[in-house]
Amino acid sequence: MQSLSRGMLMTILCALFALAHAETGNMPQTADPKKLAKATFAGGCFWCMEPPFDELKGVISTTSGYTGGQTPDPTYKEVSAGNTGHTEAVEIVFDPAQISYAELLKVFWRNIDPMTPNRQFCDTGSQYRSGIFYHNDEQKHLAEASKQELEQSGRLPQPIVTEIVPASAFYVAEEYHQDYYQKNPLRYKFYRYSCGRDQVLEQIWGKSQG
Repeated sequence: MQSLSRGMLMTILCALFALAHAETGNMPQTADPKKLAKATFAGGCFWCMEPPFDELKGVISTTSGYTGGQTPDPTYKEVSAGNTGHTEAVEIVFDPAQISYAELLKVFWRNIDPMTPNRQFCDTGSQYRSGIFYHNDEQKHLAEASKQELEQSGRLPQPIVTEIVPASAFYVAEEYHQDYYQKNPLRYKFYRYSCGRDQVLEQIWGKSQG
């Protein structure tokens, strides 16, 4: 059998990659890399922040990592100890032609508890604080406007403590943290349930918080 050329092999791999993402509605094969954008959010355990964004059409990828602190190249153990200044976060690559930053903000708010400082559900410490890390002035304006709108809506009984700060270095978390909910679905579901995340989200936002 004649061996495949490098070009043919790359074509096959790209086709397989596109097919794998088609089920979730993500279409990276049609997106111009030069027109993609980033969004960075912190909402407690990063395992739980990937799923709501992965299911959105126009989201190309989600990556779990650490940001907002002073320690370079931190490990999970170091961040968990609460001494690095970092918080667990997700970096989202999205196609603005398919989904807007404003839409991502709506999903973000409804997947966190924005009223509790240095805590998200059962996880406590500054490493679990909620935050929006904006990448440009437009994102800053939209984030601040969405926060103000939410505060003025009267929906929340307490002030919003979620920080809105410039994006800084983002350090990708260890491989076993990436897509944890897909790699370890039973452990993920048990953690999420035992942490009371969905119960609290329903109390704050109602049953349609997703």
